[in-house]
Amino acid sequence: MVSSLTNPPTAKKSSKLEGIKERSNYLREPVASELLEDTNHFSADGIQILKFHGSYQQDNRDNRQMGQSKDYQMMLRTRSPGGFIPPELYITLDRLSEEYGNGTIRATTRQGFQLHGVLKQNLKTVFASIINSMGSTLGACGDLNRNVMAPAAPYKDRPEYQYAWEYANNIADLLTPQTGAYYEIWLDGEKAIGASEAPEVKAARQRNGNGTIFSDKEEPIYGEHYMPRKFKISVTVPGDNSVDLLTQDISLVVLTDDSGQLEGFNIYAGGGMGRTHGKEETFPRTADPIGYVAKEDVYDLVKAIVATQRDYGDRVNRRHARMKYLLGDWGVDKFRSKVSEYFGKPLAPFQPLPEFKYLDYLGWHEQGDGNLFLGISIENGRIKDEGTFNLKTALRDIVQKFDLPMRLTPNHNIILYEIEPQQQLEINEILILNGVEVDPGKIDSLVRYSMACPAMPTCGLAITESERALPGILDRIRSLLNKLGLEQEHFVVRMTGCPNGCARPYMAELAFVGQAPESYQVWLGADPNQNRLAQVYLDKMHQSTLEATLEPLFVYFKQSRQPGLVPESFGDFCHRVGLEALRSFAASYQPGETPVNGKTATASKARYRVGVRDTTYKRLKDLATQQGKSMTQLATEAIEAYLRENG
Repeated sequence: MVSSLTNPPTAKKSSKLEGIKERSNYLREPVASELLEDTNHFSADGIQILKFHGSYQQDNRDNRQMGQSKDYQMMLRTRSPGGFIPPELYITLDRLSEEYGNGTIRATTRQGFQLHGVLKQNLKTVFASIINSMGSTLGACGDLNRNVMAPAAPYKDRPEYQYAWEYANNIADLLTPQTGAYYEIWLDGEKAIGASEAPEVKAARQRNGNGTIFSDKEEPIYGEHYMPRKFKISVTVPGDNSVDLLTQDISLVVLTDDSGQLEGFNIYAGGGMGRTHGKEETFPRTADPIGYVAKEDVYDLVKAIVATQRDYGDRVNRRHARMKYLLGDWGVDKFRSKVSEYFGKPLAPFQPLPEFKYLDYLGWHEQGDGNLFLGISIENGRIKDEGTFNLKTALRDIVQKFDLPMRLTPNHNIILYEIEPQQQLEINEILILNGVEVDPGKIDSLVRYSMACPAMPTCGLAITESERALPGILDRIRSLLNKLGLEQEHFVVRMTGCPNGCARPYMAELAFVGQAPESYQVWLGADPNQNRLAQVYLDKMHQSTLEATLEPLFVYFKQSRQPGLVPESFGDFCHRVGLEALRSFAASYQPGETPVNGKTATASKARYRVGVRDTTYKRLKDLATQQGKSMTQLATEAIEAYLRENG
């Protein structure tokens, strides 16, 4: 039996943002009033509410000048469940990027598009154009459910993929804000014509269950305070980890019977990437399996999980407000028990699943109904025309000529689909003419499996470069691998300009997380299929020391990796030997002593290190922070003092 729902504890003094949300009249103010003002930016309160509508206020730091006001501009992000972009929406976004943006479109790691560089005076025009072209930005940002992810592969003969799309869209509808503010502000109250909502979704939203909704509020699920922080959901199929399912607040895995009929879903909960440097109480976390739900109950279970986080998530400390911390504090059993109270019955046991693999679906594939789809790699998700590479022109020409829909992938690539076989040759010709590689086998594998967040110059949280830096970093890594005789080697590399983790760096085999200008925290040891977290190897690696930092690791990897039909990956190797062994090898490594293909490998700059145990490393790191010194300085002082006493 499930006990009756107990009332959530009375909150302590809540964060400032909770008051802003409460005073907003369900996301109307102060955005509606400030939009009418002749200014080039929104107030601090307005910025926070604007996020719920799908827009961030930014300033271009490249254009900052002493004594002048900031170059304020807006970023808009689409809400595109499963990455679906109809052709008319893409053509509109392409036009808007030229007329009102910075001339580029950015595919995100949550299967949406971003426009950058929109001025406040043009914001309403851009919003209205997107909405009237079968698009939406509502809930793409802010303290609520974000874009619901699903595998982008458009298989028509594999029903589990169709179910993933269907339920990603329906769950997105279930958790879409119900306030009228969005259409009142951007369309003067006229709601755009769009796809009709499934009747079962509407019924589920109105069904109270055990305290999952507020029957007297404009927002039945969210209330006037919405969620404590952002909330992320994915729906996938057994074995397909293109969505990074363990990084989500909730992940649902479609389960079908032998005839392909939907039976229910396995449920994971409690994943999340964001953290803060120097705040060890913040951390990335992978989701836990919590149970199974039959298809007829899935919407009620999603509401129960959302209500648990809504009512018990931390509204005092925003650094502690994601659902991963609720599971971390409570444990899985208590969390499952509380969810069951809202759900009204115990969760069924989690069902067995195959191993999850990362898939990117690049290149040409059959849909299963006679038509084709094409996955196109987009380095760092930036759709642009630059030199002989004119992806933006190519996509515009293809979509306009063939009226093709697209799906954005969770690795910020694009899939064009519903392609008739006789169209394949001409589409290839358009792409090749514009310098776009169609064959994924000809793309450097380091580039193919990499991701970076936008960071500088527009992200206000960026500490250092990411998108603009990663191509050069990958070139240097490739050159180093070639020098060491590892020409065919590749691994998942991700980079972010800050520790918030928008490119999911903590699930990469090798990750660079912005920590100071031109300096990064280095993470190692996730697996190639994103089923395991990486760990911190090194703090504040200046980008100039990249080769000196990585060469010992690659040499150790080459010498000691486990062989086999599928040789051990770099991430698996780092995880197996452990951080202590990696640091010890790097500390004793002498550049120039390791024969590689009959030649001697040398580093451009020798850098000597001393390996320490993990516990000692943490104590040294904490002491260095307390004293405001670098770890190198503190260690050198201690060693020199020891040598003076014992030398």
